[in-house]
Amino acid sequence: MSEDGWRKDIMELLEGKRREVDRLDEEIVKLLNKRAHLAMEIGRIKRELGMDPFDPVRERDVMKNVISCLGDGPFPERALKAVYREIMAGCRLLEREITVAFLGPEASFTHQAARMRFGEGAIYLSRDSVSDVFEEVRKGEADWGVVPIQNSIEGIVKGTLDEFVESDLKICDEIVMRIELCLLSNAHSIAEIERVYTNPMALGQCRKWLQKNLPKAEVIEVFSTSEGARRAVSDPRSGAIAGEAAADIYGLRILKKGIEDYAHNMTRFLVVGREMASRRTGKDKTSIAVAIKDRVGALHDLLKPFKEKGINLTMIESRPMRTASWDYIFFLDMNGHIEDEEVAAALEEVRGMATMFKILGSYPSGE
Repeated sequence: MSEDGWRKDIMELLEGKRREVDRLDEEIVKLLNKRAHLAMEIGRIKRELGMDPFDPVRERDVMKNVISCLGDGPFPERALKAVYREIMAGCRLLEREITVAFLGPEASFTHQAARMRFGEGAIYLSRDSVSDVFEEVRKGEADWGVVPIQNSIEGIVKGTLDEFVESDLKICDEIVMRIELCLLSNAHSIAEIERVYTNPMALGQCRKWLQKNLPKAEVIEVFSTSEGARRAVSDPRSGAIAGEAAADIYGLRILKKGIEDYAHNMTRFLVVGREMASRRTGKDKTSIAVAIKDRVGALHDLLKPFKEKGINLTMIESRPMRTASWDYIFFLDMNGHIEDEEVAAALEEVRGMATMFKILGSYPSGE
């Protein structure tokens, strides 16, 4: 066979495969529309029952089911998750338009976490403080709020804990996100940088890199990584520590990726709302706030019920009570749901010794 003949056969084979893909795409879209009609019916029923359109437990079930259908197929699991996040977000939008408040300007890590959970179809409200996010949800201006709670390097976001003490909002869901920090700038090289804008949490995650690569640069702290990127736009001798998304939003160059000091840099975010998650998933967390009378062995007694019942505490933090000097509130995260027998029994013991006891939420664990 001549080269021209061989090439013609190959092109015909290629076009045939493409036509097959086109037919499959048509079928996928038809199935998506069928799914959307079902979602609209489900939305109508949920409205009659007074249920929210966002059900994190149900959405986890859907995701688990579609991943199990993947089997040994070649489609990447990560890509399948991304596709189904948007499918669920689009169907949720057919039930009702939802609004999500988040901490920080557009392109902040909290904004990225919110979009990862709620998809492109939601309305997003940028707020300058955790307190403002809580207030928007409390007033009903937002259906849910997304706030940071803990970084694997820098630890707890104390302002978020403080908001739970006086708020009636509940934790509905948890988002865990890998954080990659970049040095962004309008400068052409790192050598031109005289100032670096960053927020305290990001600064703590890449302090060693800064000391090694920009030891003479002035570090200027701002309230968010996105705010740092915004300031760097008009300051040609400056850089900003932020995520890659901020470079796209603000038109900055990425001078260096992955400048965090530790590769496994993760941040937990919480979704807060007016109601807790609807039911347990089998892979849940429970968060509580508790105050106990100050005495010798008080903390030991507080933790003892969890040890005796084999409950793993994943976080223990204390914060001073604003109403009394030198008194503290303890915040505990644990594996398990309040409907689990062991968790319920341990919490009942703790409630009996507490001067203040508050369940902040039982919710699906973040992946």
